[in-house]
Amino acid sequence: MAQQNSSEQHSTGQDDARAGGSAGSRPDLSDVDGLSYEQAREQLVETVARLEAGGTTLEESLHLWERGEALATRCEQWLDGARERLDAARARREENREQSASED
Repeated sequence: MAQQNSSEQHSTGQDDARAGGSAGSRPDLSDVDGLSYEQAREQLVETVARLEAGGTTLEESLHLWERGEALATRCEQWLDGARERLDAARARREENREQSASED
């Protein structure tokens, strides 16, 4: 199975999906880990729209599905991190309230 040089692939991985690749080849998803929440969400919306529009080969659809799964996972990672930060901030606020109340 021939591998493509990652510098030859489009940053969203769409070139690989359009090309179809060989049976069983997997798209390069290494760029997904570096995306912000907003970038991942936007690319996920675009990927879902392409899947819903149809007109792609089975292999292209599989590549789009795999990319969509990776993008959804990236969004979940960002949201989980945001929840943890909010929970920590709330806990600090509550701790500060308790300390202020005990000092009075």
